[in-house]
Amino acid sequence: MEVLVLLYERKIKLITIDNVTKIYENGAIGVKEMNLHIEKGEFVFVVGTSGSGKSTFMRMLLKEVDPTTGSIIVDGQDITTLKRREIPLFRRKIGVVFQDFRLLPSKTVYENVAFAMQVVEAPPKLIRRTVPQVLSMVGLHKKAKAYPNQLSGGEQQRVALARAIINKPPILLADEPTGNLDPDTAWEIMELLEDINMRGTTLVVATHAKDIVDRMQKRVVTIKKGVVQRDVQEGGYSDEI
Repeated sequence: MEVLVLLYERKIKLITIDNVTKIYENGAIGVKEMNLHIEKGEFVFVVGTSGSGKSTFMRMLLKEVDPTTGSIIVDGQDITTLKRREIPLFRRKIGVVFQDFRLLPSKTVYENVAFAMQVVEAPPKLIRRTVPQVLSMVGLHKKAKAYPNQLSGGEQQRVALARAIINKPPILLADEPTGNLDPDTAWEIMELLEDINMRGTTLVVATHAKDIVDRMQKRVVTIKKGVVQRDVQEGGYSDEI
C-alpha cells in the first residue's frame, strides 16, 4: 500500500504553465503560448540557447516577472494573481541556486546557511540543530567557520545548495548551477542535486551542459525562441538547439 501511495504522489502536478506568453515592454518575446506540467518529485532539465526563453521561464516561476497572458499554478496556487505583500511567503516554497553562488562574503559558511532560516524566523534552537545536519549532507561540516573567499568554486556552490534547501522547500530551481565549475566538480554538484531530488524535492535545472544532460537521462524540456520545441522523458540534449 505504501508503494502505491508513493507512486500516486509522484503524479501530483506541482507546477502548471497554462498557455503562458510573456512579451516585454520593448516587444521582445520571452515565451510564447507555453504549456507545461511538472509533477511532484520530478527532475527536469530546461535547455536552450541564450535568449531562448529559459531565463524568462525561471524568473516567472520565482515571481520575478509576470506573464502577459496565461496562468502559472505552483503547489495549487495561481501565482499570477499574488499581491506584492504575498510574494515573500510564496517564495518560501522555492529554493534557488545561481551560477554565481551569491553568498554573503562577510558571513561564514555556517552563517550563510543559518541566515536563510533566520529570514523565516526559525527558532534559534532549530537553527543550531539543522544547519550542521545540512552542512554534513553537502560535505561541508568541516568548513562551517570558513568564509566564502576561502572556499573553492565547488565548495561555494555546495554552500549555496545548503542554503537553498535548509528550509525544506518543495521546489528547487537551479540556474546554470555548474556554469563556473570544472567538469569533475560540476559532476559532483549534479550528483548532490540528484540526491536532493531522491529525498523528495522537485528540481528544475536550466543548463547549457550537454554532457551532464546526456549522462543523467532525466526529463529534458527544450525551449527555442520562447516555444517548447521538445519535451522528453529520460532524454538527452537536443541537437536541434
